Amino acid sequence: MKNKCRFAFYVLFVCVTWRCTSAYAQAPSADGIQQFAQFGDFKLHDGGVIHEFRLGYRTLGKLNSGKSNAVLWPTWIGGKSQDLLPFIRPGNVVDTNKYFVVLVDAIGNGVSSSPSNSKRQPLMKYPKFTIRDMVEAEHRLCTDVLHLSHLHAVLGISMGGMQAFEWVVTYPDFMDIGIPMSSSPQSTSFDKLNWTAQIDAIELDPAWNDGNPTGPLGRGLALSEEIGSMNGTSPSYRVARTSPKDFGVFVAEIRKNAKGDGGTASDQIRQRQAIIALDIPGEFGLTLAQAAKRVRAKLLIIVSAQDHVVNPRPALEFAAAANAPVINLNSPCGHQSLTCISLGPKVASFLADPASVHSETLQDPGNR
Repeated sequence: MKNKCRFAFYVLFVCVTWRCTSAYAQAPSADGIQQFAQFGDFKLHDGGVIHEFRLGYRTLGKLNSGKSNAVLWPTWIGGKSQDLLPFIRPGNVVDTNKYFVVLVDAIGNGVSSSPSNSKRQPLMKYPKFTIRDMVEAEHRLCTDVLHLSHLHAVLGISMGGMQAFEWVVTYPDFMDIGIPMSSSPQSTSFDKLNWTAQIDAIELDPAWNDGNPTGPLGRGLALSEEIGSMNGTSPSYRVARTSPKDFGVFVAEIRKNAKGDGGTASDQIRQRQAIIALDIPGEFGLTLAQAAKRVRAKLLIIVSAQDHVVNPRPALEFAAAANAPVINLNSPCGHQSLTCISLGPKVASFLADPASVHSETLQDPGNR
């Protein structure tokens, strides 16, 4: 699904949950401005180096005197920290009257260092990076730039949740709470197939030219977005929402919005490769259960039974081993279930008091 469409879906998570007013759609005037941390040469987990590395971030709210109220929220695939602003308001999912919120642009999103904006390592000369590398950059942001030695919570949606999983295993004493949503600690073969198909679609565009683009890549990006749209929800959701006679209009809209150049394509490829490589237990030579035992934070794991983008099985196994509560979203909306089932109040409650939230299955009230 096109990134701006994915953003619109996730913003509905806020609106469905909190009865948004127009104020929720407005960015703060001073709080939340785009900032950058400059790290020079950034060494990757596999030994590679990103030159002239910078990490985009925004902060909202105030850090308390004990520096105990910081909440980190990294972006989903293709998402930007600006896209997260509607979640962050007084009385919202993360209340800025209570928390100091750090929104982070994940590596490769076009704001932080990425194939599309690197002068020394442009396009596919940009080295492969991993979810672990995203978290290491975020850890440096917290410790070296923001001078935080502890976080109250790390949370995220989809690829942002993968970073949350990575955080709680890699730095188990660094936070009190972890909330991965529609996410996983380990990509399954089905997940890998989905992301691989999208990469293959992009690279089949004649203009790709083996990573040396000769022009816009509308055809390849459109095919990739069609694959993403097909998996973004369940078959029953698409059947209910798009009649056969309207299919032509539906797919034409996907193709019309799928525009981009070699930079766009390279960013998408590198972030998808990071997800394909996701294997947090494997990084430590552990099983899922053993990796879960490393966790010291209080976890709330949120999955969708019909998620065709991020298979819920590894997250459920992880939750069982960590004895963590699970909220299962039963909705044909699939990976987009956060937009169809109200969940923001539970996230806010868990941030305030983890003991207040227990495992349960939530049904889609729209009977979609």
